[in-house]
This record gives sequence, structure tokens and C-alpha cells, in this order.
Amino acid sequence: MEAGRAEQNRVTQKVAEMKKAKQDAGEIIAEMKALSDRIKGWDEELRAVEARIYEIQIRIPNIAHASVPKGDPSHNLQIKSWGDPPKIDFQPLPHYELAERLGLVDFSRGANLAGSSFVSYRGLGAKLERALINFMIDVHVEKHGYTEIFPPFVVKREVLFGTGQLPKLEEDMYHIPQDDLFLIPTAEVPVTNLHRGEVLDGEELPIRYTAYTPCFRREAGTYGKETRGLVRIHQFNKVEMVKFVKPESSYEELESLLAEAEEILQLLGLPYRVILLASGDLSFSAAKCYDIEVYAQGMDKWLEVSSCSNFEDFQARRANIRFRAFKGAKPEFVHTLNGSGLALPRTVIALLENYQTDEGNVIVPPVLRPYLGVDLLTR
Repeated sequence: MEAGRAEQNRVTQKVAEMKKAKQDAGEIIAEMKALSDRIKGWDEELRAVEARIYEIQIRIPNIAHASVPKGDPSHNLQIKSWGDPPKIDFQPLPHYELAERLGLVDFSRGANLAGSSFVSYRGLGAKLERALINFMIDVHVEKHGYTEIFPPFVVKREVLFGTGQLPKLEEDMYHIPQDDLFLIPTAEVPVTNLHRGEVLDGEELPIRYTAYTPCFRREAGTYGKETRGLVRIHQFNKVEMVKFVKPESSYEELESLLAEAEEILQLLGLPYRVILLASGDLSFSAAKCYDIEVYAQGMDKWLEVSSCSNFEDFQARRANIRFRAFKGAKPEFVHTLNGSGLALPRTVIALLENYQTDEGNVIVPPVLRPYLGVDLLTR
């Protein structure tokens, strides 16, 4: 096609010369028109090929870091654990029985309002949600220097593209077609995109944000998995941590992010383990990820309450987030990280099941008592 355009330019110049010399250029003009039509056809073919290449490129996931185990989820590695399950001399109840007995969660009315896998918190259950959110935000802001953000709960299509949820996960999200907006699946999406299209001052890095938001997930394709109680619901609360850092420090920042998420569980006195995900279990955007799983005694299960990920420059490239190391320096892509600190439903599950008494009440962890104003959740 480039050769055709060069020929077109040459012929155009020749036609001008022939006209200036009052020579008949009709035959050459006809040839030029035919060439122009061919070039137009080639250009349309090229655009179609480029569009197809782009559609393939945007579906290529991030590259796993060298320290990530290779393989499917069976190659995930437990790298640490903290705490022991409480020793009790009675049969523990699952959280959904405790929540209903104590009037903390109204499962049936939540389903009546919005359908299955939606719940309505009430009384001390609603207050417990607020207490946990405020406690987590306070720790992240006051102890670790995060800046609190309260973002929109709906975002544009290109924002979800920036963090990597689109195009792959569109069917898992709630969409508002009239405005082409989406309910957010996590605070990571709006908070990471706060600096979309910006060039940051390297002197200001790292930037640390924390945010509470509700999260909305259709969870398409999860039928048959655990659906009773709070394990898997379509709307849930979560506190998120997001970092913008220089590339050379991003893996140190990942370890500190993990420690900050772990600290919430330690302060709550909930036993947990940390899993390093294998390459086949990584999310689309992550180069490395740790999952934190809390133990729930009533269900006798380990439940994920946090994922702490380093995306390196994958999200920054899609959202065009760069920084200058010093004045006049060429802009570079930042590295982005995020971690749940924490997701509330499964944290509440572990709290209810691990702190239950033989009378069916629930002891409030000491760190939450100033927020709740009670020592015991009782009917």
C-alpha cells in the first residue's frame, strides 16, 4: 500500500507537469483513479486487520512474575499462617443460623427485594457492617498513611478497560444500557482510574488510597457453588487499598500491602493463611497475587477475604498512568497494586462462627467494641 501511495504521488506530479506543458493527461488520470480505488480497498483491508489484531491484543493477560509458581490452582502454595482455630466443647453453628437467630441478617426479605443472593442487614448486623468498615478505614488511614477516597459506584466502559475487567468479564457485571455505565465490581476500578491519563510527579510516589464501596457482581457461571448465607452474594461491602508506585519498589510495596491486610485479621483475632497463587490461578491483570483465607469454624472452611496483587505496568498502560522521575525526565508507566482490606461478608462469617458461644451469642472482638458499643451480640 505504501508503494501504491508513492506511485500515486509520482503520477500526480507528472500530471501537473503534463498539464503545464498542455499535454493530454487523460490516460494517466484514468490510471491514477484506478490506483486510488485500489489503495482505498487496501486501506479498508488494513483497518480490518488492525482492528482484529487489537481485539486479540486486549485479551492477552499480564505476564506472571518469575517468582510465581507455574501451573493450575493445584500448584498454589501456602506460604504462611497465623492463629489457631478456637477450641470449643460444643457443636459450632454456621453463620447463617447464628445471623438469623440473632436477627443480624434478613436473608428472605433481601431475596424478596432483589432476588436470590441479595441480603438485608438489620439491627446490630447493620451496625457490625459499619463498625468493620470504619475500623478498617481507620487502621489504613491513621496507621499506614493511606488517603481515604469515596468514589462513584458506577463507571464508564473505558474505566473498566483500564483495570482489565473489560472486555473479559462483561457478563459478570451489572450494566446500565441507557448510559453505558457499569456498577463497580470493586473499588479498585474507580480508585485506580483516578489518575487515568495523568503524568504524576515522581516525588509524590508512592501514592496510597483506601476506599469503602459496595461491590456488585452477577457471578455468572458460579451456579452450583456455595450459595447459602453470605459466602457468595451479588452485593457486598469491601474496603480496598490501592497503590501507585515506582517500578523498582513495586514488589516491596506488595509485601507491605499484604502485611497491612493481614494486620486487620490479626487485630480481629481471626486465624488465617496466605496463599501464593500459581500462574494458572492469577487474574487477567495480575503479575503476582497473594490470597488471604480466613478460617470459619462453623462451616469448617477456609474463605478468601483478600487478594493482594501487583499489576506492574499492565493497568497503567491500559489507563495511561505515567510519572516523571524528575523534572524534564521522560514519562514512565507507574506500577499499580491493590488489595482487599478486607471484604466484609466472609470476614463477618469468620467473626460470627469463631466468636460464638455455647449459648448461641457472639463475643465482639475488643477492637470493635468502641465502634459497636457492645461486648456481645445477643438476641
